[in-house]
Order: sequence, then C-alpha cells, then structure tokens
Amino acid sequence: MALVVKKFGGSSVATTEKILAVAQRILSEKNSDDKIVVVVSAMGKTTDNLLTLASDIDSEPYKADYLRELDMLLTTGEQVSIALLAMAFKKLGHPAISLTGAQVGMKTNSVHTKGRILDIKPKRVHEELNRGNIVVVAGFQGADSLGDPVTLGRGGSDTSAVALAGALKADECEIFTDVDGVYSADPRIVKSARKMKEITYFEMLEMARLGAGVMQPRSVEMGQFFNIPIHVRSTFTKDSGTIIREDYTVEEKDFEIRGVAHDTKVAKISVLGVPNSPGIAHTLFQSLADANIDVDMIVQSIRNIDRDINDIVFTIALHDLPEAKKVIAVVSEKINAITVLFEEDMAKVSIVGAGMLGSPGVAARMFGALARADVNIDIISTSEISVSCLVKGSQVTEAVNSIHDEFFPDK
Repeated sequence: MALVVKKFGGSSVATTEKILAVAQRILSEKNSDDKIVVVVSAMGKTTDNLLTLASDIDSEPYKADYLRELDMLLTTGEQVSIALLAMAFKKLGHPAISLTGAQVGMKTNSVHTKGRILDIKPKRVHEELNRGNIVVVAGFQGADSLGDPVTLGRGGSDTSAVALAGALKADECEIFTDVDGVYSADPRIVKSARKMKEITYFEMLEMARLGAGVMQPRSVEMGQFFNIPIHVRSTFTKDSGTIIREDYTVEEKDFEIRGVAHDTKVAKISVLGVPNSPGIAHTLFQSLADANIDVDMIVQSIRNIDRDINDIVFTIALHDLPEAKKVIAVVSEKINAITVLFEEDMAKVSIVGAGMLGSPGVAARMFGALARADVNIDIISTSEISVSCLVKGSQVTEAVNSIHDEFFPDK
C-alpha cells in the first residue's frame, strides 16, 4: 500500500476530455490498496481569463485595495477543476470527493496573492481516504485566520501538492505537467536541451528561483523540508521523468553546471543620484518590503565622487511594477533621488550547478558565450552555485542558446 499525492497542472485538465483522461490514467495505475490524493490547478487559461475580467474592472487589478477580492475571484478556477475531476472518478466507478484548500486544513498568512503556508492539518483528508475516497484538492490556495481565501502565487499548486504530501507523510509526490521532466534549459527555446534523471533539492531550488518554470521555488523548499521525493513527469506519456531528491543515487556528476534558467518577467528600476549616506538603501528597500514587493538583483555604484552621490539599480517581478512605481514615487522624494528610470524589456539568464564550486573560469565562459551572441550584460549577480546576468528581453533566446551550447556541446 502506498499513499501518493499527484498534482496535475492547468494544461493537463484544460478540457473535460482531458479531465476524464486524467481520471482514467490514475485509476489504471492505482493498486487496490493505494491511497490517492490528487491536487489540480485551474483548467487551461482559466486563471488568465479571470485576471482579464478583473482588468476589465480596473486595468491595474493588483492594487493593494483589490488583493483580497482578487483571491476570492482566482480561487474559483480550481474549484471548477476539482468538482469536475471528482465527478469523472465517480463516472468511472470509483468514489471521490473534492475539497478546497481551506477544507483540507491549509492555513496561510494573510498576504493575498502571495500567501505562504503556515500549517496544514489534513484530518479531513485522512478521514476521506479511510472511507475509500480519492481526494481531489484545489491547489494554489489556502485560508487565513479569518477564513478568507489566500492564493499562493503563480505555480502555487506545486507548493500545495508537496506541502500536503509532507503533512500526510506520503511515499511520493508526483508532479504531472506538459513536459516530461526537468531539462538543462527550456526545451521550447533550446532544441538540444537534455532531460535529467535526477537533480538535488539544492540545485532545483536555485533553478526554480531563477526562472525554470517547471517547479515553483517554495514547492522545492517544501520537498526538502519534508524530505519527500518529487517526481516531475508528463501527463501525456508513461515515461519516467526527473526525480528531485536530497542527493544523487545514480552517477550523474560529470558536469560543471546542471542547467540554464531564464526569466523574462523582470523589470529593472534605476534610482539615480541618491545621497551616499547611511540609511538610504534601508529606506528604499524597506518601503518596497512593506508593500510585499520582492527585490532580486541589486547594484549600488558611486556615480559622482565629488558630489558624493550613488545610483541604486535593482530588479523586481514585472507584475509588481505598477505597485512599485507608486511606492518609489513617494520614497524617491524622501531620499532626494535625482531621477528614477523603469525598464520592462529585461530578462535574467542564469547558470546553475554545484559542480561550479572549485571550477575556475565558469563565469568567464558564460560571459564569453554572451559576447559571441552579441548580448550585452547589464547586471551580474552570483550565489554559491549560480551566476545570473540581466540582459535585454528581446535577446533572451540568443542568450540562452549560446550559454547552453557552451556548457552542453553536442556530442
């Protein structure tokens, strides 16, 4: 007997025909005594369509005053999916029940549209499994202390699934998606990208944080915290995918980097001509933090020694830009900035791999690859196992392919 949590993304349940196919697949692979929990996303482009409706009311639906109502709206998408999938199981002769995030005991903070899971008390899930039901759970959502729905950010269904697997002490968490595993780069733009058999939590977390859309960073954190193996595989084939786990069990260590990630949903903000004095950076970034805006790459440089002023340049997620503009309009006056510039056509390209530790020249090879592709580097940032460069968004395809060719040449 195994307790398995299976997550299916929006493309896997985009139509009622696909929902029936998902139910059939799960039942065909299920042993008689297995306990199955299925976490699903909204159907296809439902979330985007709901956001379009909100935009018809106001072109900036992510205003602070709207966020609770936006979560109330967005959580309806998953409720459609879970009800239809539970009905599909029943049609095929197996008992099932659909439950929202709140009903499975998914407790979150009250940061609407960017919620974090605080606790899970899956008593109801255990009860339904013991009754013989397949439990179908709405991903991407939980509830705060008031009972208000809170969404977990884009890709939050992955986090729901892995966190629930951990709370249930499941044997495995399977993430079904429209790709058949984790690749060395996005196979949609790099034709020679290679599928990995395994990758560590540490490396996958960095890949996800830097833009690899196959997994959400928090979901990988949850897998590492609970030590739950995560199997990323395709909805549309029976082939094995990529296992994310603590360490490698097969010999896959002949590499310097594991992959090339990219993120095109990036905005660059340049706060120019601020006084070179203590507290300026704190005032700027605390104001952004108070508005729940995450800051990524940061560069501070001396602009004019004689006048003792600095420039502060940083990146944020593109969807945070409207709110960031409002915050910075206020704080830039407070810190006496000369001017502020905003750029939207930006992208971040990154290399990731524990193998670069103790391997001199890896960054230089990346920069050389970008130079050969005639891609200019705007900002550089590094971590223990990654190097990231900010480039023009219009050049991201050339940048990623050139870097991938450098580190993964055709054999």
